Parts: sequence; structure tokens; C-alpha cells
Amino acid sequence: MRLNLTLCLYLFLSGVAFSQQSKKAKLIWSDEFKKSGLPDPSKWDYDVGDHGWGNNELEYYSKEDERNARIEKGVLIIEAHADPSHPKGYTSARLVTRGKAAWQYGYIEVKAKLPQGVGTWPAIWMLAEENRHGGWPKNGEIDIMEHVGYDPGTVHGTVHTEAFNHVQGTQKGAQIQVPTFHDEFHLYAIDWTEDKIDFYMDGEKYFTFTNTGNDYKEWPFDQKFHLIMNIAVGGGWGGQKGVDPSIWPQRMEVDYVRVYDKKP
Repeated sequence: MRLNLTLCLYLFLSGVAFSQQSKKAKLIWSDEFKKSGLPDPSKWDYDVGDHGWGNNELEYYSKEDERNARIEKGVLIIEAHADPSHPKGYTSARLVTRGKAAWQYGYIEVKAKLPQGVGTWPAIWMLAEENRHGGWPKNGEIDIMEHVGYDPGTVHGTVHTEAFNHVQGTQKGAQIQVPTFHDEFHLYAIDWTEDKIDFYMDGEKYFTFTNTGNDYKEWPFDQKFHLIMNIAVGGGWGGQKGVDPSIWPQRMEVDYVRVYDKKP
């Protein structure tokens, strides 16, 4: 009898563990870009203007202009153009989910093909939905993917906080080499939990930022963040070696964006 009870208990606990492990990640938000034309207004809004965006950038970000942001053949195209009709000479688009979708923790992945050429600065990144702590970088920033055209093939994953940011030279991040960044689609992702943020490229983890357990100055990532996708032109980082006037237009193509409640 004692053996049977032990066996039953073992089987019960094993079943519970298996059930917990077998729970699949749930897709909670996505855009597959199936409908041609402008991006879905129920999912995307735009940042607009040419004030430099804190980085001395040159582009004017437009709104609902298919020249700069459109869906074609199942792919979102964000395209930067040389345009002398604008004071700084360029137009582009900066799409945001702010006010429409934001998440606290989860697995966020974007399948994208990047622009190339000196002066391009594409990014897939996240900012806090609310201003809890004050101006940047107090609410945090998560850079899922950044690439600067003068350093082709080097993709950056970075976080910024009040304690860790590029102004002080204390930002936390890492790089991974992606030689076919312009020719092929690659999957850029983060796995964000209350303990850490893991950065992935095509399923390969290349950086982990760990929750220090200290206050918001080091870990402001306990609140909802929205997603941003854009191509900047020039700027303090992207323009460090100038802007090649012969390369435009340049585009970032996005096959899909998917957000899961945990890593699939």
C-alpha cells in the first residue's frame, strides 16, 4: 500500500510539472501586414516632425504618406528619401504603437530587412507608455535592434536608464554580426521578464540585461512599453561619418511583428 501511495504521489506531481511545462506561449498582439496601403491605423500611429529628435537627425517624419510608410505584397516598407523640399533634406517615417498597444513583459519579435549606406540609422525599439519618472532616460528605453550604416553588419541591442545611458557612457548592451542584414530577413527579438531582458537575433541570445533589484534608476522596466520602428538619417550616431547623398531612397522591410506573453 505504501508503495502504491508513493507511486501515485509521484505520478501526480510529475503530471503537474508536465502540465506547467507544456503550456504554450500565447500570441497577444501581431501585425502580419497583409493589406496593402497605409499601415493599419488601429495598430499604428506616427511621430511627426523634423526637430532632430534629441539626436540632431536630419529627417522629417511624415504621417500617413505612402512614400515613407506603406504595405506592399505582405511587407511593411519604411522608406527614407532625399527631399530638398524639406529644410533638412530628407523624409522618413517613425511608426509607433503608443496609445494603441503596450506591454509589460513578454516576447517581442520583428522580422526585418535593413537599409544600407552611410547615414542610415534604422531602429526597432521601445519606450515607456507613461511618464512616471520624468524625462529621458528616466523611464527607460529598450533598443531591440539598431544599425548604423557606416558600420555595416553590426547590430546593436541596448538598454538605457537613468543610471545606464549613452550620455554618461554607461549604457548596457552588446553587438552581434549580421553580414546579410540588407539582403535577407532576420528575426530581432527580446524576452522580457521581471528578472531580465534577453536579446536575440535569429534565435541566438547575445545579450542579457539583469534586474539589479535596485530602484527605477537601474530598472524602470516594470511598466508598459510601446513599440517604435523608424529609419533616422544622420544624427549624433548615424551621421558620425556623414551622409552619403547617392544612396537614397533606403528602406527597412518588415515581414511581421509578433508579441507573445512569454518566449515561444
